[in-house]
Amino acid sequence: MIKTILEGFCQILRVLVGLLIAMLIVPVAMQVIARYTGIIPVYLWTEELATFIFIWIVMLGSMIAVWEGTHFDVHVIPEARSRWGILLQKGFVLVMISGFALLFAWFGIGYAKFGSIQQSVMMQANLLVTFITVPLAGFCWAAFSLFRLWEVIQNFRHSGRAAQ
Repeated sequence: MIKTILEGFCQILRVLVGLLIAMLIVPVAMQVIARYTGIIPVYLWTEELATFIFIWIVMLGSMIAVWEGTHFDVHVIPEARSRWGILLQKGFVLVMISGFALLFAWFGIGYAKFGSIQQSVMMQANLLVTFITVPLAGFCWAAFSLFRLWEVIQNFRHSGRAAQ
């Protein structure tokens, strides 16, 4: 049931990323048209809006990548072949991801509070709009990686029963 809920949440994130990419086309197209044709004046707020949308795309995309297990990681030792080795390798990576995710969440709250007292230059938007992505991503990364850790532990336990 938890997996279904998390997968549903991740599907919502995928849809949001798609919508944000579609939205990103408008300010970027306005910038290109303004700079190279002169048909419309150069609006500086379009660059700010494009940056805000891009930040959201990156952070939501990273949440999806953690859920799908496609977020980058570096392999410095060969893939384990034993049950214990697989548990240790995958478990270590997921514990590290969870730890960093919780750091992002914890310190991201203060970062978001700092953003809430600032305004953007051109649009006069409250910067909480973008700063909130850091703790949000941290909480999602932690939830996703801890669930994946639980799955790795369950697979370890079940593979032990099957081998007996």
